[in-house]
Amino acid sequence: MDVVTKIKRLHEWSIEVSDPRTDKWLLLSSPLPVAVIFFLYLFVVRIGPTFMKYRQPVPLKWIIIPYNLGLVVLSAYMFYEFLMSAVLAGYSLRCQPVDYSTSPLALRMASVCWWFFFSKVIELLDTVFFILRKKDRQVTFLHVYHHCSMIINWYLGARYVAGGQSFFVAMLNSFIHIFMYSYYTLAAIGPHMQKYLWWKRYLTTMQLMQFFAFVVHTGYNLLIDCDFPRGYNIAVFLYAISLIVLFGNFFSRTYIDKKKREHLP
Repeated sequence: MDVVTKIKRLHEWSIEVSDPRTDKWLLLSSPLPVAVIFFLYLFVVRIGPTFMKYRQPVPLKWIIIPYNLGLVVLSAYMFYEFLMSAVLAGYSLRCQPVDYSTSPLALRMASVCWWFFFSKVIELLDTVFFILRKKDRQVTFLHVYHHCSMIINWYLGARYVAGGQSFFVAMLNSFIHIFMYSYYTLAAIGPHMQKYLWWKRYLTTMQLMQFFAFVVHTGYNLLIDCDFPRGYNIAVFLYAISLIVLFGNFFSRTYIDKKKREHLP
C-alpha cells in the first residue's frame, strides 16, 4: 500500500469516526484551516521579534483591555455552560461517555465544546500582542507550547469527543481563565495597578492545581472500564504531566529561586 493510499484511508477513517453533529461547524469540517492557523502562528512567533527589532512598541492598550475583558466574559460563560450542561444531564466525574444524540442537552454540551476550541484560537492573539509590544521575554517555550497544543487538542476534542469526560478539562480550564484574564486586564491598565496584583503567585498555583486534577481525573478513568476513547484519556494524562513539569519549573524559577536570591547576603 503506497503512502497516498494510506493517507486517503486515514482521512476517510477520520471522517467516519468524527462527531456528525460538529464536523460541519466552523473550523471543524477539515483539519486544513487549523493547520494553516497553527503554522501561521509559528511563523509569527519566529519572524515577529525580528520584524519588531528596530521598531517602536505598538501601543495596544486600547485593544488589550477590552480583549482581556472579553475573554473574562467568555470564560465565565463557558464555565457556566459546562457546569449546567453537565449537572442537568446527570454527568458523572467517574466515567462519562459522550452523548452523540441531538437532544437539547447533548447539543448544548457540544456547542460549548466548540466555543472552548474557538477560544483557544482567539487566545493566540496573546502572543501577537506580546510581540507587537516588544515583550519578547513573555513568549517562552511554555507559552508557545501551551498555545500550539491547545488548538490541536481541542480541534480533536470538539470534532470527535464533544462532551463526555472531556467536559471536566474544559470546565476547569475555563474557571481558571476567568481569574487569569482578570489579572491581565488589571495589568494592562497601567503600572499603578501593580499593588492590586499581589495574587499572581496564587494564580500560578491554581494553574498547577488544575493540571494535577487532570492527571487524577484521567488517571482514574484509565484504571476502570469506561466507554470513552482511551486514547484521548492517555493523551490528556501525558499532556497534563508535561504542563506540570513546565509550569512547575516556571513556578520554581519565578518564586522559589527568586526568594532565595533575595535572602542571599
